[in-house]
Amino acid sequence: MSLTLNEARARAAMLSDVRYDLEFDVTAPDTFRSRVAVRFHTTGGDTFLELHRAESLEVTLDGSIVAPGYDGRRIPLDGLAPGSHEVVVDARLRYVTDGEGMHTFTDPVDGERYVGGYLGVDITQRLFACFDQLDLKAPITLTVYADPTWTVLSNGRRTGADGGRFTFATTQPIPCDIFAVVAGPLHSVTWEHRGLPMGWHARRSLAAELDRDAAELRRVTEVCFDHYARIFTEPFPFDSYDQVFVPELNWGAMECPGCVTFAEDMLPRARVTDDDRRHRAEVIAHEMAHMWFGDLVSPVWWEDMWLNESFADFMGFEVAETVAGYAGTRVSFEAAYKPRAYLADRRRSTHPVAPNAEDVPDVDTGTTIFDHISYGKGNAVLRQLVTWLGEADFLAGVNAHLTRHRFGNATLEDLLAALDAASPRDVRGWARLWLRQSGHDTIRVERRGEVPVLRRDGVRPHRFTVAAFTPALEQVGARLVDLDDEPVDLPDWAGLVVVPNAHGETFARIDLDPFSHDAVSRGLTDVADPLVRAVLWATVLDQAPPAAHLDLLARHLPREPVPTLVSAALDRTLRLLRGVPTDASAALATVAAACAVEAEPDEQRAVALARGLAWSTSDTALLRGWLAADATGQGLALDPGLRWAAVRRLAELGGLDAGEIEAERLRDGTTSADLGAATALAARPTAEAKSAAWAAMTSEPDIPVSRFRALGAGLWSLSQRDLVAPYVADYVATAPALARRGSAFAEAVGRAFPALPLTAAELDLVREALRGDVPAVLRRVWEDELDDRP
Repeated sequence: MSLTLNEARARAAMLSDVRYDLEFDVTAPDTFRSRVAVRFHTTGGDTFLELHRAESLEVTLDGSIVAPGYDGRRIPLDGLAPGSHEVVVDARLRYVTDGEGMHTFTDPVDGERYVGGYLGVDITQRLFACFDQLDLKAPITLTVYADPTWTVLSNGRRTGADGGRFTFATTQPIPCDIFAVVAGPLHSVTWEHRGLPMGWHARRSLAAELDRDAAELRRVTEVCFDHYARIFTEPFPFDSYDQVFVPELNWGAMECPGCVTFAEDMLPRARVTDDDRRHRAEVIAHEMAHMWFGDLVSPVWWEDMWLNESFADFMGFEVAETVAGYAGTRVSFEAAYKPRAYLADRRRSTHPVAPNAEDVPDVDTGTTIFDHISYGKGNAVLRQLVTWLGEADFLAGVNAHLTRHRFGNATLEDLLAALDAASPRDVRGWARLWLRQSGHDTIRVERRGEVPVLRRDGVRPHRFTVAAFTPALEQVGARLVDLDDEPVDLPDWAGLVVVPNAHGETFARIDLDPFSHDAVSRGLTDVADPLVRAVLWATVLDQAPPAAHLDLLARHLPREPVPTLVSAALDRTLRLLRGVPTDASAALATVAAACAVEAEPDEQRAVALARGLAWSTSDTALLRGWLAADATGQGLALDPGLRWAAVRRLAELGGLDAGEIEAERLRDGTTSADLGAATALAARPTAEAKSAAWAAMTSEPDIPVSRFRALGAGLWSLSQRDLVAPYVADYVATAPALARRGSAFAEAVGRAFPALPLTAAELDLVREALRGDVPAVLRRVWEDELDDRP
């Protein structure tokens, strides 16, 4: 059972002045030593420490050995006298391969070993004994025993490295879930900025890629740092700032103070596209914003995690676009991220951006709200708040909040109090409508004669840009409007096409009038502004049934000049085909034809189209030609991801055998090759291939999350409906047991849901399973899958 809200409140009321003095020994290959001295003050009574599945342990309380009463999850501390105490827990734990604990990874390129604790919700207890909750922030002092040739990084500045003993300065009080330790033969680029030690680090085999991008990574880091130094009155809260690309991270990045971890796919091999650079800059800005929102000031409980993620997500996109110089970042948000938030807000699992604490009764439930509501919708809602309040009042309230609660914990009510004091507007009333209620409004364009009229279906106030276009979609005007209960007439734009929320300032469904909708459907790519076009792509695809969706794609994708919008439209189409019954062969042929643009001079657009072609084409000769031309340096250069996508599709079509896939794996020789080969082998159109993939997913002991995902990506195929049908029932029956391994693995199990349209009987199997005992994370994914299907 995970920690409950009531348990957390009781423990927080009882304990104070918590400190951790922590030692790890990671020199052994199979298990590691975890020794922690936990010092705290208590009002007296019973409490407990969490520690997950220690293989052995010794517990002392105030210097005396005690019988631990350990049940594999908790160490009871009963009958504590009021006052200060020290508990020492000396344990051995096994390394993990799923990212939830002390993760171990061996690089296939050079055989080097890396270990790391990449923590998060409910994971710290898999590394050391702790009070694993947000509002018991504590300073942490760390010593690590490791290979003396390694680099070891953590939250505090390193103070010593003597013969394999690495020591670190005591941190400021931080939640234990954002502790981090990373160790291995890292390649590093280090420097100082404004007196603060900074660094970027990666595996040794990625040294060339890190050196290639080092100047850009340093520039973005410094630009973001300087910007936050200007807008926040609280100085940077920690004594160093390392950023590390780590293997097999279960999420894009993690905001561990002073030691931010990033997934390695943000350090691409070979080609780095503008979309790659934009995304990476946005994540760098996002994680740095967390140093203030989330790390300096932390939530009390998981219902307010949006205070971390919505704020950081908003700042990430905003700073990457307007400060770091990555034009098009808002375009990517409107085209790729915001539509997922609209979809999430229509499901049964939707929730307010800021739910009540009682709506998150335990940590298991808390893990399910790291979703498109808390990120995408929360980001959009905060942008609307800034538009509605004005940036100056918004930042004045934020700075008062950060100063008042520095190195402490705070709630939504605390933030609202600060914003309310900084602004003459009714911030609490705004929050009741925007943050405490789920769902979203619809902004409709209607006509009174030829005069456009904006009308709101819903309850929220909106401030946004409305743009006007000729019937040929040449923009002739734009203005900021406020829309509330009363409609807004636009008499000077009579007879014109009207697009509300043209710059994406608010979060609302857009319903165009027939005149505007017909003009956009006919000439979408004639709209010159990519940001407006991103809003319109999302709007028309959102409202189009499958046949109309494919027709829009066929007519407009070949003419769409922006690679970001090409990729977003293709990703949305793939999700549609996997969930809605269609003629799969005909639908894939339509997509392939839309992507088959000859002699495309823009390499990045050519790559975006080629990625769509790689999953949709049935032309094995084309794909084999790609591989052959790439090997000789002719034609479009295939980066590793694109090459493995072509290999997967060739295998799926029966165009590659196991020996040829193995040759590809050996030619590449990296972790990506191991995963790409696993996907391709699973994708082959034979019963034996499907059986082997399913057996590996369900029977391999301690299968890494990355390998499980790779096998699942190859198992299901739109082109192999009859072949994979027997595994639908097997998946539904087996998944709940697999998902009990941990939240990250449960997420991977959920994302392995059959990626093809299901019959009514197959969907009923899922509904029946949901009546039983299904882990919270898996339940959430399955319910979302059901809601997304007709």
